[in-house]
Amino acid sequence: MANGRQADKELTEVLNQLWLLDTNRLQPGKDYRISLQGRAGYVAQGSNYARDRANAPLFTYVNEEKLKGIETYEHFINLLDNYETSTGVSETVTSEELKETKLFIDAMMETEVMKYAHKYLVKKGQSPSDPARFKRQLYDTWFRLYHRDRSGGEDSCGFEHVFVGETKYGQEIMGLHNWVQFYLQEKHGHIDYKGYKARDNKDTPDEDDHVLNLQFSWKGLVKPVGGSFIGSSPEFEVALFTIVFLMSMEKMTSVVVKVDEYVLELVVYRHGRSIGTSYPKLLSSNNRDL
Repeated sequence: MANGRQADKELTEVLNQLWLLDTNRLQPGKDYRISLQGRAGYVAQGSNYARDRANAPLFTYVNEEKLKGIETYEHFINLLDNYETSTGVSETVTSEELKETKLFIDAMMETEVMKYAHKYLVKKGQSPSDPARFKRQLYDTWFRLYHRDRSGGEDSCGFEHVFVGETKYGQEIMGLHNWVQFYLQEKHGHIDYKGYKARDNKDTPDEDDHVLNLQFSWKGLVKPVGGSFIGSSPEFEVALFTIVFLMSMEKMTSVVVKVDEYVLELVVYRHGRSIGTSYPKLLSSNNRDL
């Protein structure tokens, strides 16, 4: 298996169940199309120069009717403009933004994906069975503000880091592991896709792959490589990383799973009672080395 690590059997089973239940996942070639273009090159540490191996955007088409018509996507998109992306700048949460967060959590809880995740976590003794208390746990895990930059106020949360993206001292992109945010930022000319990352030529991704390692620039900075699910619903990503987070007390958890045809490393960093960061790393797809 990729990099010699065995897939975690139980987690693989649970995540494949979430995958099957994710009926809000968008389908490649039908609901969206991507253009992978060239394989991204090496970026020196601390450098914000990357040779552009992709002249065109990553997303050539996304069915925006789906993004507006599916409740979880609609509420998710409403949250993307609620954050100040620079670390060290305190976040101010308005009552309107709190309401938007509550609507998003409520909408996720109506999906089969989140119901299954909740049931599993209750069975494992990691979550309260009462849905209202579980919603509070989801809020604490993803939306509770904390200090990422010690010099400032409460400037970050798991949701902002993972799904929106942050910049550190104007020198580095942190987070931004979500395809919807990537697509919207690319559409508005804020993201420049530089190419896909792969370990070798045998591992070249396909345009219907649901997990990719990408290189891009954003706000004048370069992200040498960032892992993202493509097409999957917000509730799938929140459910999956909530499970990994709550099932471990380690500062950093890394687990190998096989979801659908993809062998992934799921990485989650803890920040107290909340997620610091979480992302998928594609190890192989299309069962090439199984």
